[in-house]
Amino acid sequence: MAIRRRWPVLVVLVLIALFLLQKADFLHFLPSFPENDRSTTATPEQPVVDDRFHWENLPSRYPVSSYAHLPKSKTKLPRVQYSFPHESKEAAAIRQKRQHEVKRVLQRCWVSYRERAWLSDELAPVSGSSKDTFGGWAATLADTLDTLWIADLKTEFHDGVEALLEIDFTKISQGEINVFETTIRYLGGFIAAFDLSGDHRLLDKAVEVAEMLYVAFDTPNRMPITRWNVKDAAASKPQLASDGVLVAEIGSLSLEFTRLAQITHNDKWYDCIDRIMQVFDRQQASSNVPGMWPLVVNARTQDFASGNHFTLAAMADSVYEYLPKMYALLGGSPMYAKMYEGAMDTAIRETVFRPMVPDNADILLSGNARSDHRDESPRLEPQGQHLVCFAGGMLALGGRLLKNETHVELGRKLTDGCIWTYEATPLGIMPEVFDMLPCQLGSPCPWDEKKWHAKVLEKAGQDSGADASAIVQRERLPPGFTSISDRRYILRPEAIESVFILYRITGDPLLQEKAWN
Repeated sequence: MAIRRRWPVLVVLVLIALFLLQKADFLHFLPSFPENDRSTTATPEQPVVDDRFHWENLPSRYPVSSYAHLPKSKTKLPRVQYSFPHESKEAAAIRQKRQHEVKRVLQRCWVSYRERAWLSDELAPVSGSSKDTFGGWAATLADTLDTLWIADLKTEFHDGVEALLEIDFTKISQGEINVFETTIRYLGGFIAAFDLSGDHRLLDKAVEVAEMLYVAFDTPNRMPITRWNVKDAAASKPQLASDGVLVAEIGSLSLEFTRLAQITHNDKWYDCIDRIMQVFDRQQASSNVPGMWPLVVNARTQDFASGNHFTLAAMADSVYEYLPKMYALLGGSPMYAKMYEGAMDTAIRETVFRPMVPDNADILLSGNARSDHRDESPRLEPQGQHLVCFAGGMLALGGRLLKNETHVELGRKLTDGCIWTYEATPLGIMPEVFDMLPCQLGSPCPWDEKKWHAKVLEKAGQDSGADASAIVQRERLPPGFTSISDRRYILRPEAIESVFILYRITGDPLLQEKAWN
């Protein structure tokens, strides 16, 4: 999400992108119902009897009488990846040199974490201290296991596994945890590492985390508590889902729990997220911007339609990102195809815009839409966010899966928009939040400095007679940017992720160079 995305450690993210970016024969979708011995025939070790607290033994206040079953579609999905030609010696040499450099930096970061923050959630890179922000269960380590495996750092991987096996998820350094973050970092981390390595101890650990998280769903309507007091839950105190939940936090649990259901053959894990996604499906056309869901929803009353703020950006992003991935994971689920297509039809129409830029580049960005009533046209807010750079990869992937080349093309232009925004800044780093001037829909969009200056003044709250050049200089605005409201760079992975996905789908070698730059 949002707050999202598996661990934002820069080197880890760049490594995944660049290591895979160059290897044309690596990426394949996991089968929905894997037949390999590693995932399905071996039996996880039975837990040793002990006197520890076990979440699965906690009595349920609102037990489930029957579970929704995993879909068993055998739909043949279309090929997603480009058919790459044989790699030349020159290209291979460049790739291997870059891989070596990225791996070297990853190893350096591993040593820093090992020496300064071992088994803590985060390493503070300036002070060299550690901090616990995700329950105190070594989030960085759990979230990095798959990267270590992919980078062929097997010694580090096995060291990490041995350490994580000792983590006790009944002990917590905080009173409240974020269920979404815990799901994507710990549950997702253990599942990914298991899928890659076949180490069933990691699957056992994934189930341990899932059993804890499952208690957050023990509410009258089985909607989870997304900001969850673990200690109260362990004490069997009554629970109610919140009446104000970020849409990404409640709508981005499906991939991890579905994959767990597949590899354990336990419908319990699929059922808990299917109840949520059925609400999303039923109410998708009922919001003020039909097709999209508002930024905040009411889990207590199951009202997922009321609200006036709609976006693909922070706090909403992954609810949309998960739709085509769930379609693929479930082998072609009609419900997820329908939700993806409905959401993208609306998002493209209401949030995507072409910004006016000095070189007249044909690029796109995705902003926000606001609507107080269903019968009014949504108002576009041409705000760009680093996080929304995931949308290019999402559209390209969804377009290829559902045979919609228009989505692939739009995904490329959105990704080009993020690349352009990186390259427009003096240091080549995209800001977190900024505004630009949208072009008129369907009209030519030549650069007009007077229009740009006028918008700069408007965003700064100045009248038309003020000196726009002074504001541009004071605020350090690159041409095309009308404001930068958040200058931070917080190690977002979304831009490089979309560049990677577009490269693997289109085969365009220029994207390799953009990724490296």
